[in-house]
Amino acid sequence: MLRNTFKKTERLHSKLLISKLFANGDSFFLHPFRITFIMDKRTDGIPAQVLISASKRNFRSAVKRNHIKRLVREAYRKNKHIIWDYLSDKPNNQLIISVVYTGKTIASYSEVERKLILVLHSLIEKNEGPNR
Repeated sequence: MLRNTFKKTERLHSKLLISKLFANGDSFFLHPFRITFIMDKRTDGIPAQVLISASKRNFRSAVKRNHIKRLVREAYRKNKHIIWDYLSDKPNNQLIISVVYTGKTIASYSEVERKLILVLHSLIEKNEGPNR
């Protein structure tokens, strides 16, 4: 059983991987999120690494940006089993994901969680395409 934790190793913080993600990654938009992702070789035991951010243009206050990031992190932590179960069949691959909150207003937690679940299912569909 997967524990509902979100450890530092699951967070994307490598500048090299971040630049690779935004240079070569695929992206899609599912309101209020802009998702960029890339499948990479797994270097450690983590099947997916996630970068979560909120636009400074839409939320000038750091308190509001941090609140949004906290909501998204919590929703990911509780539902990451969706993507991890899919990636358990691919032991040599690691999914690197960027989740950017682009909404103009702060959504409720239930709305954020519902949309993030849709995002995780969309990531699975996009990685099961014919050329993957």
